[in-house]
Amino acid sequence: MKSFRKELFFNIPERMDLIDITSDVNTALKESGIKEGLCLVNAMHITASVFINDNESGLHHDYKKWLENLAPFNPSPTHYQHNRTGEDNADAHLKRQIMGREVVVAITEGKLDFGTWERIFYGEFDGKRRKRVLIKIIGE
Repeated sequence: MKSFRKELFFNIPERMDLIDITSDVNTALKESGIKEGLCLVNAMHITASVFINDNESGLHHDYKKWLENLAPFNPSPTHYQHNRTGEDNADAHLKRQIMGREVVVAITEGKLDFGTWERIFYGEFDGKRRKRVLIKIIGE
């Protein structure tokens, strides 16, 4: 069995954004030479996410609005206990928990084995600093 590892780096200028990284993952898959196996993609930071869904702008708007309603940005230490540590990103931790840390996609005949409309996204919830995503591919 072969193993391949690659990191992607992001520095998103907005506090929250959703970025389609499917082409980056496809590039890594081609570089790996693996034709059958599994591809893990995970956010290596506790205020970012990786998830699978549709690449549709209305849906992305809805996600951002929904997440902000569930865990609104509020830097006040009286709003979130976590912010008493000197941070202002408690909401980002909560958003990441909801959206998830990673995805695993089957690789079949050298391609990501997706359902209709599925794409891989990086979700940023505490932007303006460098973060990374790990791509780990195993198989033959």
